Formats: sequence, structure tokens, C-alpha cells
Amino acid sequence: MEIPTPDEYFRRIHRMMQLLDEGNIRIVQAMKEYGPRNLQLIARKLLTPYPTLYSRVSRLSQEGLLRIWGMPDFEKIGLTRGVVLVNPLPGKDLLVREALKIPGYWIRHMRCVGDCNGYHFVQCVPTDHLREFEEYIQQLVPLGLASNCKINWLGHQHTFLPNFDYYDSQKKRWRFDWKEWLNLITSGPEPAVDDEIFRAASSHPDPVSFDSRDLYVVKELMKDARVSLADIARMFDITLPAAKYRFESVMKKGLVREFVFDILPYAPAVSDLYEVRFDFKNEAALSASERSFAKLPFVLNVSQMKGLTSLVARVYLPRGEMNNLITFMTALAQNGIITNFTYMWLDSATLNAQTFGFKKYREKGEWYYSNNDYGITLHNLLGSFGKEVLTQPAFEPMSPITA
Repeated sequence: MEIPTPDEYFRRIHRMMQLLDEGNIRIVQAMKEYGPRNLQLIARKLLTPYPTLYSRVSRLSQEGLLRIWGMPDFEKIGLTRGVVLVNPLPGKDLLVREALKIPGYWIRHMRCVGDCNGYHFVQCVPTDHLREFEEYIQQLVPLGLASNCKINWLGHQHTFLPNFDYYDSQKKRWRFDWKEWLNLITSGPEPAVDDEIFRAASSHPDPVSFDSRDLYVVKELMKDARVSLADIARMFDITLPAAKYRFESVMKKGLVREFVFDILPYAPAVSDLYEVRFDFKNEAALSASERSFAKLPFVLNVSQMKGLTSLVARVYLPRGEMNNLITFMTALAQNGIITNFTYMWLDSATLNAQTFGFKKYREKGEWYYSNNDYGITLHNLLGSFGKEVLTQPAFEPMSPITA
């Protein structure tokens, strides 16, 4: 891939941010409310000509400002989502990264710095095999690959659109009102423990029947929420009505929990991605804060940590605001809203992603999992990484920002 010059790079970023105008904001908000697939419906709701709306949505996608994908209901299909944090020992980075991929249930990984200095892996593991997976991960320490390994199992993820109430579409400028946000959270009403959001995050899903073809459709929606029915028909070599029936069945069963809108509210050249953990004194305080976090324009999503009164929040923030975020979190602790917080910087330039391990599904709710097989693969990996391989560093191309 051709690396753009610094001038080209910043022109591209400027062009992307110019697309964040009032019209496009209304379109994205309507797509979130009514769903991203029926643009004809959205055009009617917004009283906008369909060709105009279609053109705007296409350009947002082509310029990299907007990506929409379907978040599976992992619990319904027998998987549990978790974050694996590993600190590799010096010189073992590549080995650790490949070892974490061996079971085949990872969906994203990045380098991270902060609470963990190493790798941040999101894994979706068969719920019946969580203990076995933990044993596989924990062996990286005695094998001399890592100094520390940790797994945080997560509940449902709640994703948010940026709160455009704090955005001036004319000046293309965001307003960061930290005092207002602090007051929002510290003075917010405390709901009962059975608050709707908390119930959704902690309840066990009703069992549903599904097959490998249902999972294939879910996988395609995870890649692109707007994949066409014609494409689905071609994948299975079936008629368009049959593809429509299959898609509607997947949605009716709730196998896709929500549509996620990845939208860049701030210029990537001057912004950073973080993962922040908030620990709360009780479940009521957690639930109230979770609702308030949805109104903060820099919080992309939150997930509750299983078995703990803690939230993990994905934060995307202009670099100059990071000190204010730390001050904000410190004030939350001083006001007794949280008992502790930690944060990590995630290197989005190292992001690698794939869909969940749908090929490992064996029908009737069974997923393939074998620590014996994974152990053999790991042993072979250790043997193949000879000294001549480990001493050849693989450097990334120079970033346009540092050119």
C-alpha cells in the first residue's frame, strides 16, 4: 500500500472532518435510530431525496469516516467475550502475539501501554471452556514468554454515537465541558439495582436455536451491517426470498444484538484511543454512571466486567484533553462515585481484527475447543522461532505524522 506524504495525509484528514456537517450528522443519527439498512425509510423520515442520502452515506464510508457493523449477541451463540492483557518478556513479543492467536477465538488485538505494557487481545471463547482457555493463557508465564497475564471477562457491550450536542457543525469544533460532565455524573439520580441497562447487561439470554448458516450471516453482518441480501443469496447459492427469510430469522432470534457505528469524531492525527476501567462501590452507582457515560462525546462504548462492580470504557480523545480526562477521573474518585480507575493507551495503528471463530461451530450448540491441540501447536511454534527469526525486527512504515 502506498504511504501518503505528510501533506496528503493531513489534507485527507481535513477532508474527512469537513464531512462532519449538520446533514451528515442527522443521517447518522437517523440510521442509528431506524437501522442502517433501509435507506429508503431514512430518506422519508428526513424528507431527503434518496439519491442525495445514498450519495452522502457512500462518501462517509469511502472516506473512512463511518463504518457500520453488527455486534453479535455472543452469549446467545454460546461465546463469552473477554480481554486478555499480556506483558511479554523482552524479545518475546512476536511469540506471545502468535501464541494468543492459536485457539482461533480472537477478534481484535493491539499493542497497549499503561496498566498493561504489551498486548490487548479481545477474545470470544466458548462459554463451556472458559477455565480451559484461562489455563492455556496462564501457561505463557511458566513457559518464559510473559511476565504477567490477565483475563477480564465482559458482559454485553453498549455502544454510543458521539454526543453531537457538544459539536459546532459550522466551525467544525467540539466543546469539551469537563465541569458540566462532572456535574452530570456526580448529581445524576441513582436508579434501583434492577435498572433496565443493568438487567440487560447481567441477565442470561433465553436459549435460541441456530445453525452454521445463521452464524455465517451473523459473521457477514459483523464485517458490514449493510451487506446486501443479494450477496447473502450468492454466498449460499439460494434465491433472494430465501436469503431474506434467513436474514430476518437471524434478526428475529436476536443473534445480532446491536449495530455499531464506528465514526471518527476527532482527527486521528491528533487523537488517541484508550481503555479505561472504573471501579464502583456498588451496582447502583455503576448503573447510574453507565447511563451518564452515554452522553459523553468521547466514550465510544462500555462493558461491565463479569463478577465485579466495574465498567470498561473505550475512550477516543484529542491528545490535548488527556490531562483533563485524568483530572475528571480523579474528581469522580474524590466525590465517591468510583473507588478506583486505571487506563491504557491502545495503539490503533497496530490494530488487527477478524470475525468470531464461526468455523469452529459443530452444530447443536457445540464449539470445538482442545487445549491438547493448542498445546501441540504452541510447542511447534516455540520450536520454529529460532534465533535467526527472533533477531530480525519487523519495523512498521514511517508514520506521516513523524515524517
